[in-house]
Amino acid sequence: MALSGKLICYLEISKKGNVFLDIFRYNPHEFSTICPHKVHACELIEGDRGAVGSLVHWHYTHEGKKKIDKAIIEAVDEEKHKIVFDVIGGDLVEDKYKTMKVIFHTEKKGDAQVLTVTLEFEKLNTTVPYPTSFMDWFCNVLKDIDLCI
Repeated sequence: MALSGKLICYLEISKKGNVFLDIFRYNPHEFSTICPHKVHACELIEGDRGAVGSLVHWHYTHEGKKKIDKAIIEAVDEEKHKIVFDVIGGDLVEDKYKTMKVIFHTEKKGDAQVLTVTLEFEKLNTTVPYPTSFMDWFCNVLKDIDLCI
């Protein structure tokens, strides 16, 4: 069994790509207003809001438990409406994953706008499950955001 892997989710969205990039980059605190039962807060800890290298703390509920993760904005590509978060600490990586990257980008496919979410991860050992539950949860959060913004 492989220790590293990648999960990908494709969501057709009603908004343009720049709307999602802006909320992830500059206004992630709005997640808690849009879906407060899933995301409780997103705090800027270090750096400038939306800047590469900034450290943010995400507070959320997953699988009935309150959790916190620390992530750094690793890369931003305005043209591709892409942002990459490197999860460096917290509940998601603490005792399951050696590395975890969460990548978002949007693109036009025909008449549709598609948001692609990619989780790239390395498990600590072969007994650790793939993060499918987290991916499902996250895609549901993104659907809520698409409906509300």
